[in-house]
Amino acid sequence: MTTNNYEVIFAIVNAGFAEEAMHVAREQGVRGGTIINGRGVARENEAAFFGINIHSDKEMLMMVVEKDIRDNVLHALYKQMGMQKKAQGIVFALPVSDVAGLVQIPEKE
Repeated sequence: MTTNNYEVIFAIVNAGFAEEAMHVAREQGVRGGTIINGRGVARENEAAFFGINIHSDKEMLMMVVEKDIRDNVLHALYKQMGMQKKAQGIVFALPVSDVAGLVQIPEKE
């Protein structure tokens, strides 16, 4: 079991944008992720306050990443998929205490 070298990044985007978000993340070194379909809930008046339209169908992209690439991934995802874009995404990271099952890919020399 590997400890403390990873974080999980969540990108919640409008339906149809998770694959594009994964492409952005791969450009930053992420090897893979899991897409979970969902439905967003928000009060209409709160959405209007923030000046956004709420699309209820959402996709959540979950990626376990090495800590050293986390900031680059978060920045790239928000730049390409943020609330002012059609994806209307939010991204955040959480610490992971333990990871099992990840295969380390040897670096090319």
